Amino acid sequence: MTDAPLRAVKAEAIHQFRSFDVVMAAFVAILLLSNVIGAAKVATLGGREFGAGILFFPLGYVIGDVLTEVYGYARARRCIWVGFSALIFMAFMSWVVVSLPPAAGWTGQAAYESVFGQVPRIVFASIIAFWAGEFVNSYVLARMKIWTQGKHLWSRTIGSTIFGQGVDSLIFYPLAFWGVWQSNQVMTVLVTNWLLKVSWEVVLTPITYLVVNTLKRHEGVDLFDEGTDFTPFKTRA
Repeated sequence: MTDAPLRAVKAEAIHQFRSFDVVMAAFVAILLLSNVIGAAKVATLGGREFGAGILFFPLGYVIGDVLTEVYGYARARRCIWVGFSALIFMAFMSWVVVSLPPAAGWTGQAAYESVFGQVPRIVFASIIAFWAGEFVNSYVLARMKIWTQGKHLWSRTIGSTIFGQGVDSLIFYPLAFWGVWQSNQVMTVLVTNWLLKVSWEVVLTPITYLVVNTLKRHEGVDLFDEGTDFTPFKTRA
């Protein structure tokens, strides 16, 4: 870790980052793993049932906060598009592999289908909700960093999660379950999971501070998105 002082610079300034690729890889890995491993299981704890993925999926939003705070909106945007593309490929690969006729004597098809044979409607809802929620999260954090002049990190990580996870939940649950569940059940699960995700962000705030401060010292800069083009429809940083 470098001891060089931080330089407050605009996000479009040219700078060679040493850890950006590692953070992006962690972001995509958590996104895919939480969808593959966590999404298929309903767990119970203390008499309450919940989707197991809720334990780890919010880590993706924490890393999303880190990406925007440390590397700026444009680089976070690139990561969101990479994650979006990875989710689409994962859904396509799952569909192809599950659809292939099983070999004679292989008895794992039913178990394979139960884990990887996700309902297309739910997959579509998940991908769209992720895309919209992540962009809202990144945009709000980047704007709040300018408004707060880089102070009070907790306010923008929690504030951006409130909006980002709110949009994510408002898109996902109605798209995935409206007409399948009763409308009051959809809204109850929507609000409950939104509150759980925001609560996770609050709990993980000390870790976010540690990671953000470590990376800023390591990279030697503190980026502000002044003059940034906030359109989501670009893939270059």
